[in-house]
Amino acid sequence: MGTTFAWSPDVVSMLTHWALPFLVVLGVLVAFHEAGHFLAARWVGVKVLKFSLGFGPKIFGRQIGETEYLLSIVPLGGYVKLFGEDEHEPLTPEDKKRAFVHQSLWGKTLIVAAGPIFNFILAYLIYTAYIGLGYTLPVPSFKDIIPEIEAVLPGSPADQAGLKPGDRVIRVNEKEISTNAELLKYISQSNGKQLTLDLTRGEQIKTVLVTPNKTTIQDNGKATTLYQLGIEERAPVITAVIPGSRAQAAGLSAGDRVVRIDGHDIFTWSQMTALVRENPNHALQFDIQRAGGAQSISVTPMGEKATIDGKPAEVGKIGISAQNQTILQTNDPLKAPWLGAQATWGWTELTVVGIYKIITGDISRKNIGGPLTIAKTAGDAAEQGTSSLVFLMAMLSINLGVLNLLPIPILDGGHLLFFFIEAIRRKPLEDRQRELAQQVGLVLLVGIMIFAFWNDIERLISP
Repeated sequence: MGTTFAWSPDVVSMLTHWALPFLVVLGVLVAFHEAGHFLAARWVGVKVLKFSLGFGPKIFGRQIGETEYLLSIVPLGGYVKLFGEDEHEPLTPEDKKRAFVHQSLWGKTLIVAAGPIFNFILAYLIYTAYIGLGYTLPVPSFKDIIPEIEAVLPGSPADQAGLKPGDRVIRVNEKEISTNAELLKYISQSNGKQLTLDLTRGEQIKTVLVTPNKTTIQDNGKATTLYQLGIEERAPVITAVIPGSRAQAAGLSAGDRVVRIDGHDIFTWSQMTALVRENPNHALQFDIQRAGGAQSISVTPMGEKATIDGKPAEVGKIGISAQNQTILQTNDPLKAPWLGAQATWGWTELTVVGIYKIITGDISRKNIGGPLTIAKTAGDAAEQGTSSLVFLMAMLSINLGVLNLLPIPILDGGHLLFFFIEAIRRKPLEDRQRELAQQVGLVLLVGIMIFAFWNDIERLISP
């Protein structure tokens, strides 16, 4: 008798919500990266034998001109195969003109560097389009992800436990943390049980016991339980006002501390932004403290189209930014290219600093994510709408560009390192030296991939 296989609802859900967005995002990123190598090679005059999305056995292939275009079975990358990559391969003088190894040092450098460069170009194009279409684009600094408390809600569990602005949490339940996301994860997964927080306050290390409050909210018609301490990474202090915004027109200035909005006491940045978002095109009375004393200012948030829970909505924006955060927005599309460059640089800087701090141990290596984490993140972004998925694509494109520039042999950055050494020595490294470096690089890269995948598994199975 035959056996009928049936997909479980959970498997189907994972495939539709994770796999498809993941493949779309990864496909675009890899295609752009390899297109950089491909176009640079063609421009230099090197013959391109293969252009593949994916590794391993081919699913589909088609020869167009002198290049075979492939779709391969393992969707975790891609490659461009160039003619004449082996310097010991016997070639005719005519063939040498189109061989990679016989190009000038600058030509080879351009071909290798073009892949990561195209990833930055993709991010730049997305950010520029975002801003040009009128979207608000946040560019955080590294301080945004540090678990440092900048505001405490009065009467909250955090306030009752004695937590203060400036405290930096270093351990939760004796487990070290290094990012704000880790702290929020422990709070959200506490199930209302007491947490032990180790924190630094100036030169002192203190231990605080705190029990999160249980809150139930309605999310897309469903009851959702949240656990909160009443802490905030930002105080309601305005550090920048976007030129031409509603905030500037109303008279809000950098340095203003918002204390009340329409009679509601404001203690945290999220309290303030929530009220603004909920009141598009409705005048709000801001009570502020500034150097000249207390003032009351009326501000009408501008309505902006958004996608919430996969549905179109309108949210309020007034054009202000918080401490350590840059907000890019303009009503002039001609300014979008310059602002897009600022956004690309800001996110690139954040990525570089983050990688450096992971290497030095300032950020836990548990924050390294692999394909499963990326797939889940892509799925979550897709549920929020196309704009969120495209925004994620830009961030991942920058990550891919930066990671490929790391000086690890077999990565683009490793090849660029070899070229740099060649430029100094006026001759290439010996075959044995390059082979040894490639082997070390391969072991290191495989180790990182295994570690990242293990982190993915732990995230999936952890309660």
